[in-house]
Amino acid sequence: MSTQRPEILHPNAAALQKAGALLRAGELVAFPTETVYGLGGDATSETAVAAIFAAKGRPQFNPLIVHVPDTASAERVAVFDERAEAVAEQFWPGPLTLVLRRRDEAGLSLLVSAGLDTVAVRVPNHPIGQALLKAAGRPIAAPSANRSGAVSPTTPMHVVESLGEKVAAVLAGGRCPVGLESTVLDLSGETPVLLRPGAVLREEIERLIGPILVSSGDPDAPKSPGQLASHYAPRAAVRLNAQGAEDDEALLSFGPDRFVRGGREKLNLSLEGDLNEAAANLFHHLRALDKPGVRAIAVMPIPEEGLGVAINDRLRRAAAPR
Repeated sequence: MSTQRPEILHPNAAALQKAGALLRAGELVAFPTETVYGLGGDATSETAVAAIFAAKGRPQFNPLIVHVPDTASAERVAVFDERAEAVAEQFWPGPLTLVLRRRDEAGLSLLVSAGLDTVAVRVPNHPIGQALLKAAGRPIAAPSANRSGAVSPTTPMHVVESLGEKVAAVLAGGRCPVGLESTVLDLSGETPVLLRPGAVLREEIERLIGPILVSSGDPDAPKSPGQLASHYAPRAAVRLNAQGAEDDEALLSFGPDRFVRGGREKLNLSLEGDLNEAAANLFHHLRALDKPGVRAIAVMPIPEEGLGVAINDRLRRAAAPR
C-alpha cells in the first residue's frame, strides 16, 4: 500500500483504467456510489480483503458487501431464486443489497463473508461506480470508506480525512445523492428478513415478494454490514429526540426550526421536512457539526416513516454506547 496521501483521480477514461488496474493489483480504491463512498478492494483476493479490514479497523466477523456491475455478474457469485430475481429486476441497479447463498465456485475471498456461507451483493446505480466495476473486471468488496464505526463518507474529502494514506486512490465523483447506505435484504433462507433499512423501503419490497421479517440483529454475529450496536458515530456524543441544544452542544434540526434555541452550531437536515433531503444530508451534517468543543450533537425527532426508518436506524446506532 502507498504511504503517501491518496491520489485524487478525476473520473475520466484514463483515471478509470488506472483505478481498475490498482484494484487488480491488490490496492484499495475509494469510489462513489449513489449511497456513500465505498472502500474498494478485489473481492477474489484474500490479501486485498484483509487490507480493507485493516484500513478501517473493522472487526473480521463483520461481512462486506460485494459490488458487481449487473445481475448476471451477481448470479456468478450468488444463488438466486425467484424472489431474488424479482427484487433484482425491480431495484437494481440501486441502493439494495441482497444476502444470498454464496457459490463455492465464485472464487470470492472467504473473509468477505466473515466465514458465513452467504454473500452480500449489490449492483450500484452510479455512473462512476459502474464504470470502475467494469474497468476492474472482477467483483469488488466495498464497505463505506471510513474508520469502522465512524460517520460514513459522502464526499471525497470525507474519505481523505478518515483514511488518509491507507487508500491508494480516491475517484472523485462529488457528493453522493442518496447519502445513506443500502437496504439489506436477506433471502438466503425460506423467510425474507430485512437486516438494514435504507432507501429501498420495506413496503416496496413486500409488494413484490410478500411479508418480510425485520431483524433485531445480533451485533456479535452480524449477517451484513450495519448491524453493530454502535455504528455511524461522530466523535461527539449523540442525543436523540431533542427539542433544543445546550450551550456546549450542536443542534441537528429537522423541519421548520425558527423557534428552536441553543447550540454552538446548528444545521438543518431539511427545512421543508423532506425525508429524502434529510437522508442525503445526514452524514454530511453530522461530520460538519462534530467540531472541537462540541460535547454532544442534539438531534430533533425524525418521523418513523418512509426513509425516516433508515435515518432513525443510523441515528440510534450513532447514539449507542461505544
